[in-house]
Amino acid sequence: IYQYTAIDDCSRYKVLGVYKRATAANTLDFLERLIEEMPFPIQRIQTDRGREFFAEAVQRRLMDWAIKFRPIPPRSPHLNGKVERTHRADREEFWDMINPKDPQIEAKLAEWQHHWNWNRPHTALKGMSPIDRVCELLDKTPLREAVDAAYDSSRERIRIADYRLDTAVASLK
Repeated sequence: IYQYTAIDDCSRYKVLGVYKRATAANTLDFLERLIEEMPFPIQRIQTDRGREFFAEAVQRRLMDWAIKFRPIPPRSPHLNGKVERTHRADREEFWDMINPKDPQIEAKLAEWQHHWNWNRPHTALKGMSPIDRVCELLDKTPLREAVDAAYDSSRERIRIADYRLDTAVASLK
């Protein structure tokens, strides 16, 4: 079982999905769910360097959605700290209590996600829940139209999973 996790850097609002494997097709499915479930438009996605994120179909879909793709450099877990921290909370507060083979796993994960976003206080948010933080920042959150207008497709490119090669290609521009 593979867990996809998307967490907003500012509000800690997160969307989760479980799949049998990490594939480009599953990544696309998860991204569609992510766009539907996030309570605001997504401007940028930062990922580790998992190959499922580097599939051309995934990157082109992100471009179609005016979402910047920013993979972190190798051996930089500190840049993925919020995801790592939420994985620890998922493990301690959800997975340790659940059988991953439970046929209701997706429904139970959705309940956990709802609890995380709507009820669970977060120390980093001074005791607020993620949805409280989203509401607090609503007047500062851009609408989809503004995000689309600010997106500059000429600054985006298909990225290569091999970091050294990707960096070399980027320097050619």
